[in-house]
Amino acid sequence: MAMIKDVMVHLDGSPEDEVRLECAQAIANGGQACLIGVFTNLLPDLSVVMPFDGGAAAVVQVVTELEQQARKDGNATAERLSGRFAGLQVPWELRRFDATFGSMSIKVVEQARYADLFVATRPYGAGDTPVWLDLVESVLFGSGRGLLVVPPGYRQSESVGTVLVAWNGSRESARALREGLGFIQDAARSVVLMIDPKVDGGMGLDIERHLACHGVTAEIVAVESQGRRVADVVLEEARRVSADLIIMGGYGHTRLREQVFGGATLDMLTISDRPMLLAH
Repeated sequence: MAMIKDVMVHLDGSPEDEVRLECAQAIANGGQACLIGVFTNLLPDLSVVMPFDGGAAAVVQVVTELEQQARKDGNATAERLSGRFAGLQVPWELRRFDATFGSMSIKVVEQARYADLFVATRPYGAGDTPVWLDLVESVLFGSGRGLLVVPPGYRQSESVGTVLVAWNGSRESARALREGLGFIQDAARSVVLMIDPKVDGGMGLDIERHLACHGVTAEIVAVESQGRRVADVVLEEARRVSADLIIMGGYGHTRLREQVFGGATLDMLTISDRPMLLAH
């Protein structure tokens, strides 16, 4: 993995840690990259539990006890994670952050800027309320780095053999392509998917030539959506070519527009059954 020399992975003490770690570990092993674990240990937020009608002293005491317990639980998790990391074949580091929900994302985004890639769990669609949605979107928008999103419970194969690039010529897709170039160059097969391309066909030739300059012989596939959602078309093609990784731009519209009108990124973050590399 020529382009990726340090991989940062989000850890929170949940069972999904192992899913994320397996994925990050496979990437780090592939390029002998450094693996950095970012353990987010949530502390209780006083503003959330503070009642409006007196009783402040009692609340402060409860919050203090909760915080002490959270730090204690965090110590146990950090010790367990250190044991897990100790067996790795690559250089590693574990960074711990004890913070309330409101400030955690800011801390993590600042960290993500110091790594080539950030690995997180797909935040939507798992059934439960997404705990780390703000963190994932903050990293996507604020880190300037590639974000690798892994579906809950996904089991990582040893390496990425086939990459599917969803290409629409936008700034976001250009950023994603750049962030994912290491995966594309290392893959045995790279497929570029264009949905409802313009008639002149120049875009396919341009991306083919660009990747050829990086030593990649890409297959260009043009598909008509015929009224289907972009995400459904992308995932159908990913299954057809047995893609191990999807590379695509994140949020062409503002997040608010995506939430109101729906959008490809939001759909993919809800239903994708395989890892995605996103960039904005």
